Amino acid sequence: MKRTAFKLNNHFFKASFLGLTILLGSCTKVLDQEPKNEVETDIVLADAKGAAAAVTGLYNQLQDGSYYGRNFQIISDVSSEQAQSIGTWDFYREMDTYQLSTGNTEVGNFYSRGFKTIYVANTILDQVPGISGIADASKNTMLGQAYFVRALAYFDLVRVFGGIPGVVGTLGMPMVTAVSEPGVIDSPPRASLTDTYNQIEADLLQSLTLLPEANTLPAVSARFTATKAGARALLSRLYLYLGRYQDVITYSDLVINDPFYALNPSYADIFASKGTSESIFELNYGSVDRSGMRNWYYPTSAGGRGDLASHSSFVQQAKADANDDRGKMFAMTTPTSGLYYPTKYGKAGDIDNFHILRISEMFLNRAEAKARIGVDLEGALADMNIVRTRAKAAALNPLGQQAILTAIWDEQQLEFAYEGHSYFDIIRSGRALTSFVNMPRLNSPNSITLTEIDRVVFPIPLFEVNANPNIEQNEAYK
Repeated sequence: MKRTAFKLNNHFFKASFLGLTILLGSCTKVLDQEPKNEVETDIVLADAKGAAAAVTGLYNQLQDGSYYGRNFQIISDVSSEQAQSIGTWDFYREMDTYQLSTGNTEVGNFYSRGFKTIYVANTILDQVPGISGIADASKNTMLGQAYFVRALAYFDLVRVFGGIPGVVGTLGMPMVTAVSEPGVIDSPPRASLTDTYNQIEADLLQSLTLLPEANTLPAVSARFTATKAGARALLSRLYLYLGRYQDVITYSDLVINDPFYALNPSYADIFASKGTSESIFELNYGSVDRSGMRNWYYPTSAGGRGDLASHSSFVQQAKADANDDRGKMFAMTTPTSGLYYPTKYGKAGDIDNFHILRISEMFLNRAEAKARIGVDLEGALADMNIVRTRAKAAALNPLGQQAILTAIWDEQQLEFAYEGHSYFDIIRSGRALTSFVNMPRLNSPNSITLTEIDRVVFPIPLFEVNANPNIEQNEAYK
């Protein structure tokens, strides 16, 4: 079997790549811990127990603080109009000011975690088919989850480090779709942006053939693992980025028409509770796996670190309709500061779940697709207003295609605030250079304007450029 390895961060990880203390089966090798310039590939999943542990580890990678445990969302928040860096953590300040260095630790941590996630998925895809004692249906579910998570990781990586076809960027990510033979080190170049997105689509379509429907799973896990509905929902998002609007409508329809999913009548309850009808795919945090979102946003007076705060202009936008529940999910640090922080993630113990896919996204994706096509503007408004009225905001009736699109884009910002959407939605809709203008900050510099479109993509980390001679740096950071 042809396998492809790659160099990554000069960090050695084998069994520890699962992020859990688990047994992968009686054939798992005893491992040393010496640094090497390669991802090691002699993990052996010997039996059903080891395979199941590997799948658990797949989700653990997503939950890590370098990924959806905080970092991916914060990358979007502070790079957009929603949040600002007010503390001493320079790595987030660089994102906030569009002055990213190739040695930025948080950027590097996300890059590494994204590829570790891909490596775990590749290991499952490589080894699970050959394990005896696992029913075919169970194997299919495991493989489907690996394809889904690999697609998600590549989608997240390429949006940060590559760009969006037709908007910005030409280079995608190194394509690592299998594990290597022991001792083999390849140095793959970056694929084209188009080829990277094609791989994401292929993985999602493959996952769709293998994953179960959510209603066939135990209720306790149906919203916390990949399902066919999750694959359809992520395809809906992917096609919105690619401008394939009829496909957006097709896949959004499939999820919206699935009776397993429904808008939660209470916007606040989506986050106060876990696994509500709103949720298509969420990560379940607890006392072992903790989220970092509350800590980074909540001020020290409320038990957090307080390095990040909401932009006052965004808070004003969210509170413009006094009845809108989304505008009520902010708190002021002190009565006189005028400084707000989001309370969407507020559980003591940092156990807030994180929603990667929600049913409201399907309504807003479908609304935008209808507005882009331009033949069902009434349907676009209806979809948008379903989401608004759920949040107790007044229905809107803007006139004309562009006004409707603008209203939908504003709605996306409100609905998915601090959920990792903001920055990428603004970029993909071609508004970066007009939106990221004169954004006031408490720290120096006192305001920020993005002047180079190439800087909306992040630099490939220096450790990867040094380790792989075939990696090309993004233009703005050469």
